[in-house]
Amino acid sequence: MTIFSTFAPFWSQSELTTNVIIFLNLFGALLLGLLVGYERTYHGRAAGMRTYGLVCMASAALVVLTGYPDFWFGGRGHTGASIDPTRTIQGIVTGIGFLGAGVIMRDGLNISGLTTAASLWASSAIGVMVGIGFYWTATALALLSAFCMVGISKLETMLPSRHAIALTLTFRQGFMPEESVLRRAAKERGYDIAGGSITISSKDGRMEWRFVAVAVNKKEAWSVSALSHELIHFEGVEAFQMAHARN
Repeated sequence: MTIFSTFAPFWSQSELTTNVIIFLNLFGALLLGLLVGYERTYHGRAAGMRTYGLVCMASAALVVLTGYPDFWFGGRGHTGASIDPTRTIQGIVTGIGFLGAGVIMRDGLNISGLTTAASLWASSAIGVMVGIGFYWTATALALLSAFCMVGISKLETMLPSRHAIALTLTFRQGFMPEESVLRRAAKERGYDIAGGSITISSKDGRMEWRFVAVAVNKKEAWSVSALSHELIHFEGVEAFQMAHARN
């Protein structure tokens, strides 16, 4: 047996045609992944076009391969055993779950990365749909995912909502703050202190309070900059940290 005869099955007409079809699937999945990932890149997120493109393309590759078992290993790898693509899909979903968990971060009362994790999962689903041949549906899902991340955020700002602010107040040594006073001060500035959000700690005789203040009315609630000017002169406050509570 010559070397040529050994590798000839890998270059047969049917094998090359199959490879071209698989390549087109991967290329299409890459383009759709880049489309979804651009919104994350535009907003400076850690997972951007490259991450989404790779996730979508790899998901498509793992699924599309299960559709051509007769061409594995030059046509000599299929033993007649049944191939179940759903098991491959389950493995992909599990793997993307770990990847999504890696982009979710918590900083105090703020949680970020949830949208990125969810859109990575959607990108994986797009790749799976390309892999099994649902091209139009995959394209529609990519467009809907991009619209959801770009358009829905604008819709959220237009609809009535109650934004929240995470505050950390450090009081001067020996000063004992009262919850009723803090709640009344928050109320006067258009906020309610969220129930169950108060965390109190003490170090070197200084009390530190952490809590989330939720706006009663978006139009009437004070801005973060206005609140910062007030907190500088607030009785007993030695230092503070304030940021929008995002999730």
